[in-house]
Amino acid sequence: MVLYTTPFSTSCLSALHTVSWVLISPCYCLLDRLLTPFTSIKGDKRRRAESRCYVQLLCIILFTPIYLALLVAALPLAFLGFLLWSPLQSVRRPYIYSRLEDKGPGGGAALLGEWRGTGTGKSFCFATANLCLLPESLARLNNVFHIQARAKEIGQRIRNGASRPQIKIYIDSPTNTSISAASFSSLVSPQGSDGVARTVPGSMKRTASVEYKGEVGGRRCSAEEAVNGPASGDPTNSSSLEDACIVRIGGEEGGRPPETEDSAPGSQTKNGGSGGQKGQTPNHSQRDGDSGSLGSPSASRESLVKVRAGADGSGGEPGATNSKLLYKASVVKKAAARKRRHPDEAFDHEISAFFPANLDFLCLQEVFDKRAAAKLKDQLHGYFEYILYDVGVYGCQGCRHCHGCCNFKFLNSGLFFASRYPIMDVAYHCYPNGRWEDALASKGALFLKVQVGSTPQDQRIVGYISCTHLQAPPEDSTIRCEQLDLLQDWLADFRKSTSSSSTANPEELVAFDIICGDFNFDNCSSDDKLEQQHSLFARYKDPCRLGPGEEKSWAIGTLLDTNNLHDEDVCTPDNLQKVLESEEGRREYLAFPPSKCAGVGTKGRKDLLKGNGRRIDYILLGEEGLGPDWKAEVEEFSFITQLSGLTDHLPVAIRLMVSASEEEAV
Repeated sequence: MVLYTTPFSTSCLSALHTVSWVLISPCYCLLDRLLTPFTSIKGDKRRRAESRCYVQLLCIILFTPIYLALLVAALPLAFLGFLLWSPLQSVRRPYIYSRLEDKGPGGGAALLGEWRGTGTGKSFCFATANLCLLPESLARLNNVFHIQARAKEIGQRIRNGASRPQIKIYIDSPTNTSISAASFSSLVSPQGSDGVARTVPGSMKRTASVEYKGEVGGRRCSAEEAVNGPASGDPTNSSSLEDACIVRIGGEEGGRPPETEDSAPGSQTKNGGSGGQKGQTPNHSQRDGDSGSLGSPSASRESLVKVRAGADGSGGEPGATNSKLLYKASVVKKAAARKRRHPDEAFDHEISAFFPANLDFLCLQEVFDKRAAAKLKDQLHGYFEYILYDVGVYGCQGCRHCHGCCNFKFLNSGLFFASRYPIMDVAYHCYPNGRWEDALASKGALFLKVQVGSTPQDQRIVGYISCTHLQAPPEDSTIRCEQLDLLQDWLADFRKSTSSSSTANPEELVAFDIICGDFNFDNCSSDDKLEQQHSLFARYKDPCRLGPGEEKSWAIGTLLDTNNLHDEDVCTPDNLQKVLESEEGRREYLAFPPSKCAGVGTKGRKDLLKGNGRRIDYILLGEEGLGPDWKAEVEEFSFITQLSGLTDHLPVAIRLMVSASEEEAV
């Protein structure tokens, strides 16, 4: 299949579209600016403290007549532009494909050679998030602001979180588990004054010994490499991002300091440095704006490891050293200890302050604004080689793309997809039954087929990913169920039309089938019973769900209370993570079904908020139609707080292990 890299088939049509938008954009921007002061800023205590109400009222009185006059003057040009723009939308392609050539060790072509469908298997990491990148006047209804700056910062945070090295920590003692889980991946040492990452002498809090086991690039890791990455002079330092050191921690409290191996003299690591340094893939290169950013690599390291060192820098006694090293690290519990605590669970789960390391696929919703989408794409291209954006249709499309949907579309679907693996096929469908304000956007479903490897017999190993955004109003349960029906039918057609089974082209092996997105219903609300019992959940597994109306105890809501998005208690990823780890914090900062939120002032009514909030962002796993004798198992699941203050949703991520049975592997 040919992937569309431009919205129109000819340069002439593209030029006409540019001219039409030049005529329309002044009116569009003025209308957005005119409505912005009137959109509600719900419960934003920080902004109320910075700017008093009478100042805002004065600005409205002064500037509204000016914007209104300019808007009236721009209307004739906008009308001419609209007459030119509208018919062009009937021949516009439904997405734009962008590929940033990357021939380094982290590039898509190199990743395909890493897995041959044999051995212990291959892990793939997926994440989904609703970013609320709407026009400014509409975004303020959700208490988020400055769409262009947010788009750039979101891209930086996702890129910097995903490009961190993966280091897993196993704790031997079931009583020694006080390490706070900050992410799936990272234990990183702080930097010295010269900007070079260094190991820290002394012991880790609540540990007695550290044994580094595991290999990077086919060799054992040293202590420094396990923390900082391979030494710059080592020829094996160009190993894949999939490589990970495993840190094993054993012993009890009050033990001796860990005994780490000394690195070779003169070897220095460049973790978090600028692009082009040895020991990093091009995906780790630092871009403008990273330095000092809340989502920058240095900020991520400081959040993971904080050191209080004396002036002389000496390690001191073990007890003294323990008080100096405050850290957060990813904890992967040993299977036996995990089963003792969660006998019903076979995978790890956490609330993470960072996106998981080695993130492979990213599905986003509500990326409606074109300028914001372009900025987001530019940031994410520092890590993801393949991106689809500006997905959807505009204007009155009739039955061509929307299957009978004749509503005029002012906004695209808001869907956005990024991948480290090559994209083979794409299909987009617009839901034909959107109503009310949702009918103004071409909400729909994006279907993708990606190649993730090949077998020794040169059979391609592929995966299917679907991204969607359903009808939003709470009362539209019937519409959402109809959209789920369409989603299943379209996905079945897409798999059938893109499958390969001819003799000349050997049959492909399917490694995974993933559906993710913002479904706009939760699994506990009494108003969403119809969606909870949909047949989709019989064919696809929800890792957070026990059954209709019943969640697993660790699952939390993904919709934040917009009134409190900018409170100091949740203004940083670390703070939001800590708040959501407690029931009281979830009760305060997560959104709950409207029926449960009523009357929370009395003690009896407040007890109704004992749930964990509305979980409306899903990642579902298909268990049918995979390769013969293959299995896909969940390794890790996380709720991510790294986008705190930038959106009203919590991103979610899942790491999936795909492996063949012993007979198939042989």
